[in-house]
Amino acid sequence: MAGLAEVRFKGVRKEYFSSAGVSLKPGDMVVVEAPRGEDLGEVTALGSLAERKCSASGGCPTPEPERRVLRLAEPAEVARLRELRKGEEEVCRQAREVVNRHNLKMKITEAEWQFDGKRLILYFTAERRVDFRDLVRDLARTFRTRIELRQIGVRDEAALLGGVGRCGRELCCATWLPELKPVSLQLAKDQRLSLNPAQISGCCGRLMCCLMYEHQNYVEARRRFPREGKTLRTLRGQEKVVALDIWGERITLKDEEGNRRILTLEELKAEVAGASRGEPAGGPGPKTDHPKDRERREHP
Repeated sequence: MAGLAEVRFKGVRKEYFSSAGVSLKPGDMVVVEAPRGEDLGEVTALGSLAERKCSASGGCPTPEPERRVLRLAEPAEVARLRELRKGEEEVCRQAREVVNRHNLKMKITEAEWQFDGKRLILYFTAERRVDFRDLVRDLARTFRTRIELRQIGVRDEAALLGGVGRCGRELCCATWLPELKPVSLQLAKDQRLSLNPAQISGCCGRLMCCLMYEHQNYVEARRRFPREGKTLRTLRGQEKVVALDIWGERITLKDEEGNRRILTLEELKAEVAGASRGEPAGGPGPKTDHPKDRERREHP
């Protein structure tokens, strides 16, 4: 797909345009075609990179984008856009007042003016479906422009509004995360994290997106270890795996008498291999805190 450009608008809203005939580089402010008018945004990716990001998002236009980049934005146009952004907080306040008059159970989260002023996008959250036909007409009279209401989820709301996570850094969804993927509780279980919702939930109240970042490493590391609950034949007889320390490479075993000991992964492999060769139980092996070992040390 030749001449594809990814353009970012307010927040995390991104769209893809044909850049044929216009010389661009990432970071350029450009005027693009928009429904019934023009919009202004920042170029964030071009060419093959834009194609990959477009395909990953699942919303890539085929075979070519219907809309295109018109030209580079003039400094006066960029300044005008900044003025529009400054007034959007007041737009949200007025829109919320209109919603309250209609007694609708919805929350206006954010407002975004199209650059030419011919369209106003209002983002909202609601627990149930909302009939906002009368509301749209009232909003159109209030702001004297075309109104577009977009319902979003709480995770999208966090991405729009931004914030700081428990790690002390800006939210991933509001800065660099290209798309919001489903996060399941199984990710926390696989990583042996606390299942307390307050400790594994983000600002949006949903499971933190960062639970996915290291999950594959945990899955691959676990393949080197016996599963918990499995009974192994070691140099001390039948012992059950009761706990794993993946990154410390240690395994906790419990014998039939309830005695526990901790071995490294390499020590366990050596003992299992020795037991399979028929070496006698209690033969040479790593030092442990087995009660019989302590007796021999204390009473030689």
